[in-house]
Amino acid sequence: MDWNPAYSWLVLALLLSLAELTSGAMVLLALGIAAALTAAVTALGLTLPWQLLSMAIFTGVLLPLCIMVIRPRFSPRGVAYGTTGTGVEKGNHYTTLRRDFDDATGIKVNGDFYRIRVLESSETELPSGTAVVFIRFEGTTALVKLHQPTDIDPQEDNSPRKEP
Repeated sequence: MDWNPAYSWLVLALLLSLAELTSGAMVLLALGIAAALTAAVTALGLTLPWQLLSMAIFTGVLLPLCIMVIRPRFSPRGVAYGTTGTGVEKGNHYTTLRRDFDDATGIKVNGDFYRIRVLESSETELPSGTAVVFIRFEGTTALVKLHQPTDIDPQEDNSPRKEP
């Protein structure tokens, strides 16, 4: 059996597709499919410049397709990747907690621990379980304000209420 340049493209396609199993970004899968299609073009007898041009065209078409169409189908429902720090969390209520190894006060946003600083007082240490409202990030520090409940518990409210 003679070695054909199409085999090289097929080997590259296989390696890229297998490497996709480690990343999950669908970029390597798009490149693997593009390399497999380039192998088909190579089997037609086109020269190296045409092979490279076809690889570029296939990549330009398949890469956005794989990222926008295929990747969302493999993401878990309800997970919005890349949202932490973009302002999506602004106004959300969190409870402070203390980190074990350094006793730092922070909140967990999307499963990640962020140290806090209270905007009003620049305090960085609060008791564990303190209710706070997230305002924004400053670097990797979460800027928060203390939660002031606006709804009064009717069992604790002894003042008369006016009905509308």
